[in-house]
Amino acid sequence: MPFRLGPIAPVLLGLISAQVALGIMTPLIPILLLRVGASSPAIGLVASAYYVGFLAGAMSCDRIVTRVGHIRAFAVFAAVAADAALLLVFCAEAWQVALLRALIGFASSGMFLVVESWLNDRSDATNRGRAFGAYLVASWGASALGPLALNVVEAAPIMFVLVGVGFATAVLPMALTQQANPAVRPQAHFALLSLYRVSPSGVACCLGAGLINGAYYAMVPVYLQRQNFASGSVAAFISAAMIAGLLVQYPAGALSDRFGRRPILLGTLGAGFLIAVAMALFGGVSLLLVNVLGFGFAAMTAPLYGLGAGQTNDRMERGDYVAASGGLLFTWSLGSTLGPGLAGGLMGAVGPGGLFAYLAAVLAVLGAFTWARMLLRGEVPRERRGPFVPATVAPPRHAELVSRIVAAVGPLGATDSVWQAVLHPHDHSRD
Repeated sequence: MPFRLGPIAPVLLGLISAQVALGIMTPLIPILLLRVGASSPAIGLVASAYYVGFLAGAMSCDRIVTRVGHIRAFAVFAAVAADAALLLVFCAEAWQVALLRALIGFASSGMFLVVESWLNDRSDATNRGRAFGAYLVASWGASALGPLALNVVEAAPIMFVLVGVGFATAVLPMALTQQANPAVRPQAHFALLSLYRVSPSGVACCLGAGLINGAYYAMVPVYLQRQNFASGSVAAFISAAMIAGLLVQYPAGALSDRFGRRPILLGTLGAGFLIAVAMALFGGVSLLLVNVLGFGFAAMTAPLYGLGAGQTNDRMERGDYVAASGGLLFTWSLGSTLGPGLAGGLMGAVGPGGLFAYLAAVLAVLGAFTWARMLLRGEVPRERRGPFVPATVAPPRHAELVSRIVAAVGPLGATDSVWQAVLHPHDHSRD
């Protein structure tokens, strides 16, 4: 069928509003926590709570969509995220911050599910790439726009009101649409252990993508603030990183289609490792240098999930593409959950440069594993390679993946003084 933007416009507009809200929140929370003397490990754990919620949503949000339909479910998820964002203004203890961050992660998982399910229903094999291309641009672009709000308004707890407004506004396009709910289809399953046996390097790459990008975007505001860069500089840095991630997706995919997944993967891992080492050693020298290096690091690491998914799909039967990707999404979510806490712990032990020491270590291990797999097994012939999957801010095809994760893994404040109490609720010795 010809590609028409109208049938998918409501979900894209809702997505843009929600992603702007997430873009504001990503640097805002660590900046505010740093102002009240929070430690890097504590900030890393709070950041990890988002991915814990995201993973919980990936394992359960499909039931809500099945029960009430896509439009109502999207409204529920957006309302939950808005409520949680507004309550962040008033929270007074550490567990409250983590709980609300996890709740936003849960709701975000549900919104991704609705958006991508909608896109799949409104497209077919002839135009699905263009539909998800529009999704890619909307997702990365809005995520890059959100942090720039910190250049207009000084970072303060009241900014969580803007985050709440962003989530609440996301409801409007969906609530006003005359489009019908997509049909709910039966789901297939693919065991995670079986997936690893098919493509060890693909699964490892998706885990590494979560460990790296989850930690990078959560903890780089802490790194920059510890290096005495202003809040506006932090916002510009994150926006530039998001733009870098958007720009490299399709070139990386085209190169991997031509030369193979693992050679391109090994090149990006090597370049990312060198940049991480440079950031650890020289990141505090100048704002220009840190922005150039940060842009390059984001460009090298953003395609990791897509390369891992492509490497796995190359070795799957065509009918198993979607089901197998459920295990990859779980692997990414697990890495994203662990990454911020691990990076934050190392930063607490050795200083802000610990972030890039952690990232360099993960890149080195992943690179060594990829090299070993290349020696053990050759590349898939070009004519048998599956499609490269460009990654959004969260990996794409979430709608078709989240309901498979259970099978993949088996059974299963108004003022700064309020934020002062967030991580030290019983400590009255701090100013």
